[in-house]
Amino acid sequence: MPRSTQSQPDFHIAEEEDDDNDTTFSPIAGGLATPASTSPVATRRLHSARTSDLDLRSRIPSRLHLDEHSNLLAFPDGTRSYTSAPNTAAHRRSSRASSILIPKNHSRSGSLAVCLATALGFDRARGEVGLAESKVSLFTDERVWYDQFTSTDWVHDSIADAFRLRDLRSRKDFRGRLYAWFDGAQGWVLVAIIGIITACLAYFITVTETSIFELKEGLCTGNWTLNRRACCYGEEHCSAWQSWGHRLGFTDTGRQWVNFIIYIAFVICFAVAACLLTLLTRTEIPSNYSMTTLDENLAAIPKPMGNSEDKGAPYGPARHDHAHSAPSTVYYPAAGSGVAEVKVILSGFVIHGYLGVKTLIVKTLAVVLSLASGMSLGKEGPYVHIATCIGNIACRLFSKYNHNDGKRREVLSAAAASGVGVAFGAPIGGVLFSLEEVSYYFPPKTLFRTFFCCIVASLSLKFLNPYGTGKIVIFEVRYATDWKFFEIFIFVLLGVLSGALGALFIKTSAVWARTFRKIPAIKKWPVLEVALVAFITGLISFWNRYTKLAVTELLFELASPCKLGTASGLCPKNGDEIVDILRDLGVAFVIKSFLTTITFGIKVPAGIYVPSMVVGGLLGRIVGHLVQYLVFNYPDASIWRQCAANGGLESCVTPGVYALVAAGATMCGVTRLSVTLAVILFELTGSLDHVLPFSLAVLVAKWTADAVEPLSIYDLLTDLNSYPLLDNKLRPVFTTELGDITPAVRSHRVIDISNSPLVPAPVLRRKLEHLHSVGEVDGGLPIVRYSVLVGLIPAPDLEFALDKLDDEETSLCLMVQTATWQDADDDEHDHDPTDFTPFIDPAPVALDIHSPMDLVFQCFVKLGLRYICVLRDGQYAGLVHKKTFVKYIKELEHAGET
Repeated sequence: MPRSTQSQPDFHIAEEEDDDNDTTFSPIAGGLATPASTSPVATRRLHSARTSDLDLRSRIPSRLHLDEHSNLLAFPDGTRSYTSAPNTAAHRRSSRASSILIPKNHSRSGSLAVCLATALGFDRARGEVGLAESKVSLFTDERVWYDQFTSTDWVHDSIADAFRLRDLRSRKDFRGRLYAWFDGAQGWVLVAIIGIITACLAYFITVTETSIFELKEGLCTGNWTLNRRACCYGEEHCSAWQSWGHRLGFTDTGRQWVNFIIYIAFVICFAVAACLLTLLTRTEIPSNYSMTTLDENLAAIPKPMGNSEDKGAPYGPARHDHAHSAPSTVYYPAAGSGVAEVKVILSGFVIHGYLGVKTLIVKTLAVVLSLASGMSLGKEGPYVHIATCIGNIACRLFSKYNHNDGKRREVLSAAAASGVGVAFGAPIGGVLFSLEEVSYYFPPKTLFRTFFCCIVASLSLKFLNPYGTGKIVIFEVRYATDWKFFEIFIFVLLGVLSGALGALFIKTSAVWARTFRKIPAIKKWPVLEVALVAFITGLISFWNRYTKLAVTELLFELASPCKLGTASGLCPKNGDEIVDILRDLGVAFVIKSFLTTITFGIKVPAGIYVPSMVVGGLLGRIVGHLVQYLVFNYPDASIWRQCAANGGLESCVTPGVYALVAAGATMCGVTRLSVTLAVILFELTGSLDHVLPFSLAVLVAKWTADAVEPLSIYDLLTDLNSYPLLDNKLRPVFTTELGDITPAVRSHRVIDISNSPLVPAPVLRRKLEHLHSVGEVDGGLPIVRYSVLVGLIPAPDLEFALDKLDDEETSLCLMVQTATWQDADDDEHDHDPTDFTPFIDPAPVALDIHSPMDLVFQCFVKLGLRYICVLRDGQYAGLVHKKTFVKYIKELEHAGET
C-alpha cells in the first residue's frame, strides 16, 4: 500500500530541511536511540535484511518513442524529452517485488535500430514467471537505457552478466546444455556477421567511389560508370575515354579551360552534396549541457574548470541554472572520421544516436561523395565509425549484448578493429589498432574474437575483389630488393622529419580552426566552408598530376618500386630527370600539406590516416630521390660504392621504400599509433626485410612528435570537447590523497534517515534537481544513518522511481529495508511503489579519506566506477564522482604536474 504523509502519522519524517540551504551536513542527534556504529557493514546488518540473490535479467519496454530527429534532452518548451532509467543500482530482492514494475516514459526506442528491429518482428518484451512453490518472487532490472552523456556502469553490467551465466549454468539437463552452447556461440556468430557486413559496405563504398571519381575529368563513351582504367582496359589513354572539353566539341585552345571549369564544378558539387547529407544528422544539445562540441572541430574552446559550486564540481557535461544565457550546441554524427568519438564511447561514455542506423546510412553515402570530390581526405577513419555502427546495430540480435552495455562494448571493440582490417587489408593491424587506440576494456576473450572478426572481414572483402586485382587495398606493394646498411641513418632522419611534420600538422590544424572557423558566417553555415575548401582544392589541384589523383592511388604510386614499363613519372633514367621529379614532388608536397590542414574538421565524412600518409609519402619520396641523386653523381663514395657499381638508379636506393617509411612515420606523428603502424606496413608490403626500417622510423617519429606536441590529434579532440575520458594508458604521478578532492558534505547531497527510514518524495526530488543543476546526471545520493553509510541510490534510479509515484507531493519513500525475507513472503503480492529499496545499492564502493590518489586512479580505471564514497573513521565523509576525478587529472595536466 503506498505511503503518504496522511496515512503514516506515527513516523518522524526525515529530511524536511530546505535543499537550497548550503549548510554543511551534520547528523541529527535525536530520534532513534540506536548508537552510531563504527562500521557501515555492521549498520547494514542491523537495519536491513539483504539476500544474496540478484536478478538483473528482465527488461520491460516502455511507451515513449523517440527518434534521431528529436531533441536529445528537451522538448522545445524546455521540458525533459525523456526521463532517465535506473542504470547502476545493484538490485536486491525486495520484500514487495512480486509484480512486474512497468516503467513510465523510459525506452530504448530513441534509436532507429530499435525501430528497425521492431519492424522486422523482433520482440523486445522480456518477462519470466516465477514458481510459487519455490518462493521465488518475480522482479526485474528496470534499467532500460543509459541517460544521455553519462557513463556506463561497468560493475553493474558485470554483475548482471554474472547472474545471467549463473542461471544459465545451473541447468544440467540436455536443454540447459544446449542453451549454454548457444549462448557461447552467440559472440562468434555476431562478430562474423559484423565482419561480413563491414566488408560488403567497404566493397560498396570502394566500387561506387571509383566509378564516379573520374567524372570530374571526363566520361567513358561506352559506359559512363567505368573509370578511365576500366574503360581503356588498363591503358593510360584510349579513344573510348573523352575529356569534357573534347566531348563538348571545343578546340585545343579552349579545351583545357573547359576541363578546368568542369573539374572545379564537379569537386564543389560532390563536396556540397556530401555536406548536405551530413547535415541531415544534425543533433542539438540544449544549452543546459555545456558540451563544447561533439565532432572534429578543433575550434572548440574547453570550458573553464573553476567557478564551480564547490571544488567537486564535475568536469565535462554540466548543467546550469541559467541555461537560457548560452546557445545550444549542435553536432553532426556523420561528420569527420568518428574515431575520437568511438574511443570515448568504448570507454563507457553514452552518446545516443551516434552509432544508429541513420548515422550509418548517411555516413556510408556521404563518404562516397566526399571521396569522389577529390578533397584531401580518406575513408579509413570513417570505416572505423561505420563498422562500429554495424556492431552496435547487430547487437540487437542477441539479448545478452542488447541489454548489457558492458558486453556490447566488447563487440564494438571487435567491430572497430574490422574497420581498420578492411581499410588497410591488415587483419592483425586491425586487432592491434583496437587494442592500442580505441578499446578501454580488452580481455583475452575479446582479443580472440576481434581477430576472428578481422579475418572474416578481410577474407570477405578479398572474395568480393573491389579493385579487380585480387588486392584488398590499392596501395599494397612488393619490394624485391633489400635495404642497405647506410640507409638506416636516413630512415632515422625520416622518422625525425615525419614525427615533427605530424606534430606540426596538429598545431597548424588547431590554429586554422581557431581562426578561420571562428568567422561567424563559417560557423553558422558549415556548407559554406565545405564549398570554399572544395573550390580551393579544385583550383590548385588541377594543374599538378599528383594532386589530381585519389589519395589511395597517389600513395600507391609513391610507394611503388620502378619496374619496366612504369608510367607514373617517378622513375627517372638519369640525373636530370631526378631534378624534374623533385620539383613536381615539392609542389605536390606543399599543396597536399595545405589542403590536408584546411580539410580536416569540415562537415563531411573525412579520415586523416591516408592523407597524412600521402603527405609523409611525398616527403619520403623527395628524400629518396635526393639520396638517389647523390648516388648517381658520386658513385665512388665509400658508403655505397659496392651497390652503385651494379648499375641502375634503384640498385642502391628504392625511393618507394623511403616513401612508405615516411608515410607510416607521419601517420604515427599524427595519431601516435606505434606497433599498429609497423604491423600494418608489414602487411601492406609482405616484406620481412623491411620490418626493421618501418619499426625504427615509427619509433623515432613517436619520440619526436611527443616532444613537439604531447597530444595526438584524437587526444586533442577529446580534450577540447571536454569528454569525461579517463585514459587508462596514462600513469600520473600523484602527491595528494583522496581527501584533497573530496567536496564538503552538504545536506542536499545526502539522504539522512537517522530519524526515520521514510523520506518525503518532494525532498528527494529537490535533491535530484540539485544534482542535475551541477551536471551530475549520473551521480548518486548516499544514504546515511547517524553518519554511517548504509547505501546509495543512483540519480537515474531515483528519478525513475520518483516518476512512477502516483502522488509525489504526499508520498513517503522507504529508503532502507526494514522487513526480513520471511516477513516479506506474507506480503509477496502487494507491491508498494513508494518502496525505493530495490533501487538502492546497499554496498557502494568506499575508500578511506586518507587513501592515496594512486589507489583512487586504479579504482576508477580498472573497475570502471562512476563514483567512490569516502569514509573517515568508518563514517561518511563525502562522495567523489568520476567527472570530479577527471577534472582533477586535467588540472594536473594543465599545470604540468603529470
